[in-house]
Amino acid sequence: MSVILKPIITEKMTHQGEKLRRYGFIVKKDANKLQVKKEVETLYGVEVSDVNTMNYAGKRKSRYTRSGYVSGRTPSLKKAIVTLVEGQTIDFYSNI
Repeated sequence: MSVILKPIITEKMTHQGEKLRRYGFIVKKDANKLQVKKEVETLYGVEVSDVNTMNYAGKRKSRYTRSGYVSGRTPSLKKAIVTLVEGQTIDFYSNI
């Protein structure tokens, strides 16, 4: 069972990957740092030096529509920022 749901492909994370060897992933909420480290090392064949995790709560959203007032929440998520050792990279675009 995989703890990594998907990589974060944004302009900011691409820049950090190129300059600082940091890559972002959306992970399951119950995943810990050791599980994330092991999963990244096996999936991408790299050596991880550091893992930072962040929990994001869902935001309340509301809007007015033709049928009236609609309110709800965006989903909560957990991010993991993985730092690799010197000289290693992950190429997300290799198998497109």
